Order: sequence, then structure tokens, then C-alpha cells
Amino acid sequence: MKKCVLALAVAAALPAGQVLAQDSLLEEITIFADREAVRELPGTAALVDNEQIRIEAATDINQLLKTVPGIYIREEDGYGLRPNIGIRGATSERASKVTLMEDGVPIAPAPYTAPAAYYFPTMARMHAVEVLKGAPLLRYGPQTTGGVINLVSTPIPEQSAGYLNLRGGEDGEMDLLANYGARSGNFGFLVETAQRRSDGYKEIDRSRRDSGYDISDYVVKLAWETDTQALLFKAQYSEEVSDETYLGLTDADFARDENRRYGLSSIDEMDNDHTGYNLTYRLALNESTQFTATAYHNEFARNWFKLGGGGAFIAAANAGDAEAQGILDGTVDVAGLGYKNNNREYESTGLELNLDIEMGSHQLALGTRYHEDEMDRYQPVDVYDQVNGELVYVETVAPTGSDNRFEDSEALAFWALDTWQVNEVMTLNLALRYEDVESNRRQWADSERLVDPSRRSSDSREWLPGISMTYDVTPSWQLLAGVHRGFSPLEGGGQDNEDPETSTNWEAGVRYQGDWYAEAVGFYSDFENKAENCSNANPCSNGATSGSLVTGEAVIQGLEFQLGTVMERGGLAMPLDLSYTWTDASISEDSQALGFADGDELADIPEHVFSLRAGIETGYGWNNYAVVKYVDEMCMSVGCNNDGDRFDRSEDLWVVDVISRYALNEATTVYARVENLFDEQAIVSRVPDGARPNKPRTASVGVEWFF
Repeated sequence: MKKCVLALAVAAALPAGQVLAQDSLLEEITIFADREAVRELPGTAALVDNEQIRIEAATDINQLLKTVPGIYIREEDGYGLRPNIGIRGATSERASKVTLMEDGVPIAPAPYTAPAAYYFPTMARMHAVEVLKGAPLLRYGPQTTGGVINLVSTPIPEQSAGYLNLRGGEDGEMDLLANYGARSGNFGFLVETAQRRSDGYKEIDRSRRDSGYDISDYVVKLAWETDTQALLFKAQYSEEVSDETYLGLTDADFARDENRRYGLSSIDEMDNDHTGYNLTYRLALNESTQFTATAYHNEFARNWFKLGGGGAFIAAANAGDAEAQGILDGTVDVAGLGYKNNNREYESTGLELNLDIEMGSHQLALGTRYHEDEMDRYQPVDVYDQVNGELVYVETVAPTGSDNRFEDSEALAFWALDTWQVNEVMTLNLALRYEDVESNRRQWADSERLVDPSRRSSDSREWLPGISMTYDVTPSWQLLAGVHRGFSPLEGGGQDNEDPETSTNWEAGVRYQGDWYAEAVGFYSDFENKAENCSNANPCSNGATSGSLVTGEAVIQGLEFQLGTVMERGGLAMPLDLSYTWTDASISEDSQALGFADGDELADIPEHVFSLRAGIETGYGWNNYAVVKYVDEMCMSVGCNNDGDRFDRSEDLWVVDVISRYALNEATTVYARVENLFDEQAIVSRVPDGARPNKPRTASVGVEWFF
């Protein structure tokens, strides 16, 4: 089971490409070298590699991550455009409690001020997805409770090469990924585009508009490299228009037609664009020391124009209110409907420095990052009346108060990790992170921002230690264990009298490597002050849509299990990968002030999550695969297990996807995919405004070509 020191350096969660023994300094920003490195970590992790992404023709991050243990997904739109991802103790909440990165760079719209993932990189252009849990994640931040997700973009090829993947399917779905790159002497480049569109699978009452999306994404990479230095520049631009809404359905209407949309939502639309620049410099000071500097700047602007307050009509109709149902159906007139221009602009800028040193049996990773980010929110409301089933514009109300504010954060972080090969059978990982975060908010009572705003601020300073280890009992069996301090900073609206979310997180388990790979890990997260981030997408358990809600002491505990092998029978190869997660997540102490009681279930955490990936690969190019995924029901707000309200809980769901691929030659493969083969649909979410379905059965065909 023993690997070389190189793998141990990767196990320490070194920053991208910082493997000291590599021949080339010009590498993409990755956490792991390969699947074997993942299986040696003094911590737990997963690598969704390029082979899995290509086989499954994956464009939805939700569906990919459902195959990774310890991850919780609450679907929203059926396409994964704005995912809700949780990892262990980090609940989903628009993925705001998870550290999201692209090529090692924080990629949330404003990672400290407003981390909710209203922007998420286009999954279709990703080369791999890495997930890191346990104490080694302290190398990254700011969210250090549950885990890290790093999206790895397409690398510059070693020689002139291109790739084309074109897929078309039902509901007008069309996906194109095309790239070309080359190297000449000390220089290299890559150009890439992802183009996606769909008409959507929902039908809108009394409207000719579709419920789909159009996405365009472009990337350029330029590189220069010598024996001791490397410079990598990356520029990215994307834009999206999607006819998405927060308005769901009543339970009765969902039972009749899951894919219906009320006419009240016919004019809802998301428009956004994202621009990002990264510049990475690497210098090999000697054979055992490497220095890396990464500067980055991201800008994201969006306006999600959509109905506000539609959940009140849903709740009333669910309770039997005929007038509310008539408003939803368009048969009852109503005045004063507010459609908010959820208009926000984000910026994030930072500089990160890393020094990686090999000192005998020690692999040291030392680093610091200075980061600034901001969010400018200016959200006027357009007022409409519904008359004879049609929406009639009335007026526009200028924004004041919470719709007219500016938030920003400044953060300085340090970290030090030491992966120590204690002896032939034991590896110890020591980690320490420090976060110093200052956040501010200015909020105006006048739309012109002429009157002095109200102000609030917060300042958090946290030391976050961690330790983890592996011990090789035999060449095939390995024990692992670790503990670390978790931290989730206050967002831009935090105040000095509020404390950031902190926790102590334990894990322990066993691994087996032979003809089969197996891993079983128990985890336990003890929160001093569990908190929810409130937003329109994820209202807090008290109904608030901004700020945060501290729900008090809580415990999230569970078990992760995974099993994998490749069986060979009669000339056939049959890969098999299984994962399962059991979780118990609840309030652990009564809080009369907050109205929570010991035993109240936390929101967005299913008790059982299961996936099975299986394939039959032939020797003549025809390969077939199936992916089975199960997600248990979950609470939509804290304590739904005790309030007895069925409208506060999602439904469990089994989904089976099948893929068939045939290689015409070494360069060209055609494929067919059926998502949700048995057309199973359920209420996968009820927030913010009513019951929402998963994607129905959808067939598509495609071709991929390497040239």
C-alpha cells in the first residue's frame, strides 16, 4: 500500500501542480495526481476523472456529485445551473458552505461577502472534479467545515491536439464542446468554447415562452515554460440567459402534471455574465523547493427578474384557499404583483503565494492569500397586475433598504501543512490555518444613495488546527483518522455581536486495496453555533431571505462507504463502483429563544444517499453503462420531523441513467444517453416557493472526435 513521497506530497493537499518531482512545471491547478493518490490520503477525497465525465456525457454537476459519498444534493432546475451542494457538516444552501474553486482559485461570486453559487462554472467544459474532506482541506478556504470542490479545466495538451463533442436531444437540448491547443518550444496555448441550449422541459400556462436556457462559455490559456520557471495565463468569459423561476407548484397540481409552470412566472428570466483572469507563476528554486504565485480577478453580474412572494399563494392553495388557486391558474385577477430585478454585481480579487519544500521525510506546504471581494445590490421592483390571465405592467418601484446596499470583505489567510512519513507504515499530516476577515455593509434608505447609509460590520479571527494520519496494517489494509476545526465566515451583513459558524470535525475509517477497493469512514461534526445563510433561493428556517440565522448547537454524524472493482469475464470488462452515505443531522440542545429543540432535524440533509455505476466494456468498441442514484427525503427547514407538516419535506427519488458508446475508430465515438430511464419524478425541493420536480426522461445522441 505504500506509495512514494510524491504521493504523500499530494496527500498533503498541496496546491495545483506543486509536485516537486515532476518533469514539467506547467501543470493545471489540481489537488490530486490521480485516483491512486486519492486512495492514500490522510483524509478522505474523491476524483471524478475525465473518463467518467466523458462516459456519462456529464453537463450537470449535481448528477456527477451524486456518485461521491458524503455529498448532499438538493436539485432545483433539473440542469444544475445553480446547484445546492452540501458536504458532511456543510449544508447545501446554494453551496455557500462549501469552498468552490476552479483550478485552485476561489470561484464563488464573492467567496467571503456573498458565497452563494448564483454563478457556477459550466460543467460541460471541465476536465475533472476533485472533492477533498477531512483535515487536509485546511490548505483551502474560507469554508473549512465539510469539504472542498475543485473544478479542473481542460489542460493545455502536450502536442497539437483538438477535441469536439456535439450532443443533441429532446426538448431542444444541444451541447457543444470544442477546443484546440498546442505547444511549440517554450510556449503553449489552448482555446475552448462550450455552447449549451435547451427549450426546457416545463410548459408555461398561457405563454409561448419556453423554460430553457442559452449558455456561451469561452476560455483562452497561454503558457510559457523553461526548466525552472513557468507562467500560465487563463482568461474566461461566459454569459447565460435562462427562463428560470423560483415559483413551484401546489402538491395537487404537481400530482397532475409535475412539469407545469404557472403563468405568473412567464416573464421570469435570469441574465448573467462572468469574466475571470488568472495568472500563475512557478519557480523551482532547487530540486526540493518550489515557489508559486497566483493572482486572480473575477467579475460576475446578474439580474434574475422574477416574481417575489409567490410562495404565499402556494401555501394558501395547499391549505385549500380557492382564491389563491385561482390566482395561480390565472382565473382570478390580482393587483400589485412584485417582480424584482434581482440585480447584483460581484467582484473578487486576490493574490496567493505558496512555498513547497521537501525535507527528507517531511513535505511542507506554506502559504498565504490576500483576498478582497464585494457585492453591489440595486434591485428595483416592477409591479404587474394579473388581468384575465395576462400580466399587465403598472409601475417600477425604486430600490431602498435591503434592495439597495453594498457589501464587501477583506481577508488575510495563512496556512502551514506538514506531511510527515513517520516510518514505513505511518503517515502524519499536521495542518494549521489562520483566517482574518473584515466585512462591511452599507444600506441606503433612498434610491439615489444620497443620504448617509446605515452601516454594520464584523471582524472574525480564527485559528484552525487539524491533524490526520494513515497507518498501514498490512499491504492491503489501511487505517485513517483525523480531526480539524471548521469555520464558515459571516457574510457581508454580519455584525460584531454575531459569531461565525465553528465546529470540531472528526473522521475515522478503514481502507482495503486489492482486486477490490473498499473504504468505510465515519464522520462526526460538533457545532457550537450552527448557522444558516438566508437568501431568496434558500430562506432560513425562520423565513428570512437575507442575513443569517444561528440555529444553535448541532451534531452531524454519519458513515460513508464506497466499493469499486473491475471484473473480467469472457473478454468483457465490467467496472463497478458503489457509494453510500448515512447521515444523522439534528439540533443537539434546546433553544427556547430560537424555538428549536433537541432532536430537530437540520434542513437539506437526507438520511440515505446511494449510487451505483456499472458497465460492460467489450473488446470491439461497444461499451454500455448504467448509473443508479437514490436520494432520501429531507427537511426543507429545521425541525420538520417534529412539526408534522408534509409541505416542509421533499420526497425520495430513484433515478437510472443509461449510456451506450460505440467507437467508430480510435479518434471518433458515437454515443446515446437516456437520463431518468424510468421517468421517475418526485418533489425534490419545496424552497423557496413550492414543489419542484427533477428532470424527466430525456434521450440524446452525440459524437466525440479527437483530432
